[in-house]
Amino acid sequence: MNDSLLWSARAFIYERFAATAHAPSAADIAQQFGLSPAGAENLLQALHDHHALFLEPGTAPPRVRMANPFSAIATAYAVRVAGQAFWANCAWDTFGIAAALHADEAGIRATCSATGAPVRLRLAHGAVESSTAVVHFRLPFQHWYDDLVHT
Repeated sequence: MNDSLLWSARAFIYERFAATAHAPSAADIAQQFGLSPAGAENLLQALHDHHALFLEPGTAPPRVRMANPFSAIATAYAVRVAGQAFWANCAWDTFGIAAALHADEAGIRATCSATGAPVRLRLAHGAVESSTAVVHFRLPFQHWYDDLVHT
């Protein structure tokens, strides 16, 4: 796989997430880069294999599930930036979305995985406004890819 194409496609996927809060489809990628459907599917698989994104298991054609910090499916972690709602993969990624979008302000709505309690945070100029919330990572980083969806 051509490295230049690989990383151009990755940038395209992130740009689409940032602009629309949705992942492009394999067909979108094929059209953007003049690829056959099989070529786009191979490109997505190569990105998955490089841990540059995570594909939804068992989908054909393959669908992007995660391009950290963005999630292509609804999760318990929502971020609102400039009126647009984004899904994050985890609590950590809510901050990553705000950072990736260079947002001066963001609203975070999450659910505590331990208690189910709602968590509401507001970010302004790189800082969390008045909160006592704590983020706890149940798994050490070295095990995140053992089961990325669970992590």
